[in-house]
Amino acid sequence: MYEAPYPEVGTLVMIQVTEIGAVVSHVSLLEYNNIKGRIQLSDRRRTRSVGSVIKVGSIEVAMVLRVDAERGYIDLSRKRLSEQDVQICVDRYSKSKVVHSIMRHVAVTKFVDLEDLYIHVGWPLYRKYGHAFEAFKVIVNDPDSVLKPLTQELTEFAPDGRREVTKVVPAISGDVIEALVRIIKIRMIPHPVKIRADIEMECVHYDGILHIKEAMRKAEAAGTKDCPVKIRLVAPPSYVLDTQTLDKEQGIKVLSDAIAACAATMEHHKGKLTVKEPPRSVSKLEDKRLAELMTKLRLENAEIVALAPLSARVKAFGSLMMVTRGYWEFAGEIWSRSMEEHTLEQGGGGSLTIIVW
Repeated sequence: MYEAPYPEVGTLVMIQVTEIGAVVSHVSLLEYNNIKGRIQLSDRRRTRSVGSVIKVGSIEVAMVLRVDAERGYIDLSRKRLSEQDVQICVDRYSKSKVVHSIMRHVAVTKFVDLEDLYIHVGWPLYRKYGHAFEAFKVIVNDPDSVLKPLTQELTEFAPDGRREVTKVVPAISGDVIEALVRIIKIRMIPHPVKIRADIEMECVHYDGILHIKEAMRKAEAAGTKDCPVKIRLVAPPSYVLDTQTLDKEQGIKVLSDAIAACAATMEHHKGKLTVKEPPRSVSKLEDKRLAELMTKLRLENAEIVALAPLSARVKAFGSLMMVTRGYWEFAGEIWSRSMEEHTLEQGGGGSLTIIVW
């Protein structure tokens, strides 16, 4: 995938475990033509079962400790890897797989050497853009700006046959360029990414619920046309903010701004906002689990409301007060956690609107 045959010491790489021995675990470096590497047994935590740490066939992130180019072997470690560094490595590998798949498809369909295609297209784009994936994103809308500057020098004999001349020509032929652009546009169609953040909000002062609602409106107002922000109650004091966008970095920034606007409002009203999980991209599985949790809590809350005595529900509104962690106390009873408005009929006629939290 990459121009360098071996990774540099200190970099993170994607590995696949091929064998677990008594002294070392043998792995393949997926980004470097599956060259061999090893992880010392002493590097792993002491456990009863080695298989409980890593398993054959598993794909992991590891740091390069030593590179033996003569023997073609690399020593690796899985110690002290931060979640942020691991995620960066995983994202890079995902991008590299997309690039490699496109390059290989073009090489096979146009009968050109894959390494030659990397030499004249792939690796120059890695050097210029940091990653060829970023260049491919530009090619989707403006292929000429990326591909036209790619050239190569050819040396051939002059017409008189006595001397050599060097001329600059496009790096790849027109039909290969056409095939590359076509497959990039097919494979690189952007897909919406869901960004989510988890927060907690509490305000135990007078009109606390109104201040929390105001903070929620401020958060949603921080959204943009491309990144609309939604904030939902999970169960007091937990809330989730989410947005869908084609640009992951932009989505994270917009949600961060929304949290800042929300926090400023809460601080102004002497409330409290705590970020439990910062903005990050979430999978469909995570989204499904959240939906199931919210449905479960909604059903539990409905049962609580149904069981509450009617006499307790029609007391004077003045007896309604907020207690710790976002629950509401009404006439001495703890009420539902779902944020809804209920209009209840009073015995003497008329009605009373209360907020059940």
